[in-house]
Amino acid sequence: MKKATKFIISKRIIIIILVILSGLTYITKSYFNVSIWYIILFGIGTGVVFGKVFCRWMCPIGFLMEMLMGGGGKNQFSSMYQYHKMGCPIAWVFGLLNKWSIFRIKLNVDTCKNCGICDKECYISSLEPSKYSLYKEGKSNPGSSYSCSKCLKCVAACPNGSLKYKI
Repeated sequence: MKKATKFIISKRIIIIILVILSGLTYITKSYFNVSIWYIILFGIGTGVVFGKVFCRWMCPIGFLMEMLMGGGGKNQFSSMYQYHKMGCPIAWVFGLLNKWSIFRIKLNVDTCKNCGICDKECYISSLEPSKYSLYKEGKSNPGSSYSCSKCLKCVAACPNGSLKYKI
């Protein structure tokens, strides 16, 4: 199960999860003529449970932004950070829900080896290392941050499975 989770998180664009989910959102709105308010309410519901996952995993505009920005690198981190922080009014609501979401990124301090790989993968920790860290004491968890879009690259990058996305 751990290998499957890491594969899905690290290869989500390749295995077309984002395309399918964002496509279903678009089809729901346009083809079935479902009110955008129902989609927003669904998104808020997912935000309460999972945090800002709608933006990263289901939003058609988020998918387009990710495709336009290319894959990887610090420039993508910076662009995604700015988009998810300021670019979308729906993301503003979901960002606030990150602090109270039921599912969170949790660290098992007993198995963590303080290697720092998770912080290198996290775009928030990479851009603001003085404020955020997934494993350093005294710093804020980027998973509870307003800007975290729950890409879960930190969870996939952890070599010994110390990070989990759970209740």
